[in-house]
Amino acid sequence: MAGVVSDAASAQESIALEQIEIEGAATDRAPTRIIGPPPPPYAGGLVGSGTRVGVLGNGTVFNTPFSTTGYTDALIRDQQSQSLIDVVTNDPSVRAISSATSAAGDQFYIRGFPVYASDVAFDGLYGLVDRRRPSLYNVERVEVLKGASALVNGISPQGGIGGSINLIPKRADDEPLTRITPFFVSRSQFGTAVDVGRRFGEAKEWGMRVNGVYRRGESAIDRERLEFGFGSIGADYRGERVRITADLGYQSNDSRQSRSFLGVAPGIEIPRAPDLTLNQNQPYEFQRTQTRFGAVRAEYDLTADTTVYAAFGTRTTRESALANFPTLTTSAGDVDALFVRQNYISTASTAETGIRTRFATGPIAHRATLSAAGYWTTTDYPKAIQFLPGGTSTLDDPLPMPQPPYRDIAIGNARGSLIINRSVALTDTLASLDERVLLTVGGRFQQIGTKGYDFTPGSPTFGDATSRYDKAAWTPAIGLVVKPLERLSVYGNYIEGLLSTGAAPSTASNANQALPPTIADQKEVGVKYDFGTVGVSAALFEINKPNAFQDPTTRNFALNGLQRNRGIELSLFGEVVPGLRLIGGVAFTDGRLVRTEGGAFDGKVAPGVPVTTANLYGEYDLPPWFAQGLTLTGRLIHTSSQFYDQGNLQRIPDWTRVDLGLRYTVLGPWGKPVTLRATVENVAGTNYWAAAAEGLLTFGNPRTYLVSAQMDF
Repeated sequence: MAGVVSDAASAQESIALEQIEIEGAATDRAPTRIIGPPPPPYAGGLVGSGTRVGVLGNGTVFNTPFSTTGYTDALIRDQQSQSLIDVVTNDPSVRAISSATSAAGDQFYIRGFPVYASDVAFDGLYGLVDRRRPSLYNVERVEVLKGASALVNGISPQGGIGGSINLIPKRADDEPLTRITPFFVSRSQFGTAVDVGRRFGEAKEWGMRVNGVYRRGESAIDRERLEFGFGSIGADYRGERVRITADLGYQSNDSRQSRSFLGVAPGIEIPRAPDLTLNQNQPYEFQRTQTRFGAVRAEYDLTADTTVYAAFGTRTTRESALANFPTLTTSAGDVDALFVRQNYISTASTAETGIRTRFATGPIAHRATLSAAGYWTTTDYPKAIQFLPGGTSTLDDPLPMPQPPYRDIAIGNARGSLIINRSVALTDTLASLDERVLLTVGGRFQQIGTKGYDFTPGSPTFGDATSRYDKAAWTPAIGLVVKPLERLSVYGNYIEGLLSTGAAPSTASNANQALPPTIADQKEVGVKYDFGTVGVSAALFEINKPNAFQDPTTRNFALNGLQRNRGIELSLFGEVVPGLRLIGGVAFTDGRLVRTEGGAFDGKVAPGVPVTTANLYGEYDLPPWFAQGLTLTGRLIHTSSQFYDQGNLQRIPDWTRVDLGLRYTVLGPWGKPVTLRATVENVAGTNYWAAAAEGLLTFGNPRTYLVSAQMDF
């Protein structure tokens, strides 16, 4: 046992040394650069001390006039996160509006507004990740910026205004890494992840990071089978004045009998949630998605104070599916099924270029950026979408339904939609009084063009653009940070953004019809305090956004009025005492509908926006005299009740979920750490409706077991 204690201590020392090396590398970077290690972890290692703030570059949490959090790779591994949903729901202002294994993929509400997987950026570029379920296996940081981000990040593909998510890819560290992690997810899903990093050259200027994973088996939901494969290569070069990164990746998802969303007929009372392990879907339902992506980014230092940069990326996704879109028709839990057969190809290209510089005018220091960005995406249909008759069933006693007969109708890659976003941004951050006052001013000229096409076989307008919009706007922004005390930051911001409303979903009666771009705005004030090992913050915000909603009766998707969300957020993060690490907080949000057509819903609570959301995740290292290397983990997630409909007649109750886990670290016989992890999500097996957003009801997550063994070599 003494050997185990000694080995575990050595393993923890090794881990600490790795963090120190990363921290040093990050500190040496010039402020006009972004390529390189992300800002070092804050005390406790769960979140970063800073994040990338779009065109503004890397910034510390306490010097940024926005609410940002960067979740570290250590947290992702220690929570055994299987999806982006598992990571971002550590934030009380973020809630998933799809389940972790849903065929619809990862979808979120941030500050009460939707953010889709296609709105997630990779290394600062939109449109590159899988549009259903972005992989985490090649990700070093998951960065969340809450609130409008049009100035710093540009136009998001689907018009997210409540916040943005950026994935920072892994790069090879100076020390060689070979990490193999076999894992198990209940009920019978097994997998293995591999992570290898090496640097080459006299000064270790060349780096290579390879990640791969394969998992297959039944999830915690009865008869839901998932098969997932992912592989990526991340290469980088770091010279004295030139830095280049390149990423290539492939992802494959194959799900069978995957859980769907649930529509609700108007006027009926929503029943209690069923047993979450039951599967209401049919054995012949499937969804197969394949995504290929690539990206390159380069920086060149013209001088010690000026850097030019450019980046480009592209992605192609192919999907084939037979899915069920069920509707709850009675308060007793009766369900009518509607099957949809679809096959599409989605392509996206994205690029940005710019220059960052710093200079002084008397006592005022400046960090200025001029940036241009573009995003192009199309959706094409090689085969016609078909709506197929289903049957009836119930939530608590799912019934088999005969597979609806269909024959694919080839339509020759008919264009479904086209979106083109272009923008130019100019920003300047002015610093004075030894950076005790930081003023960021700027604006972005944005242009959005959207087209929706008729791809219905036999239609007289087949192949024609049946809806189109082209709109441009100059959207300003201002942010201020004042530090009356060295560790106290008072901040505020006002930001506008031109947003793509996108096209109506395939389930709408006006499927693929392009909706006009809209302008949204945000006002926010807050305070942040750095205690050294613990950070706390409080924020007040108001966001106004034109409201798009799918009518449950007519299934028509259209703009109707304005959604105004006002809220208060309180959060903390860090190491409270040695060995005890916490992240969490609480958010209170008042989401209201205003200026609706004929005033029909004015003053009503916005659907899917809970008034109160709270999170707390903690880790506690047991004393060495009791159990060296053993850590207890736990997470509590609470969400208050939500309205499903705009009339506030249908509601789902509040819910609370508790996750518990153990982590044990020991030095392996080969001299490197071995980390064993075991987690139980939803320990109590609570049955709950997770969300009632976007006109759809979301099932919660059943009790799920996760076990892994991380071995470093």
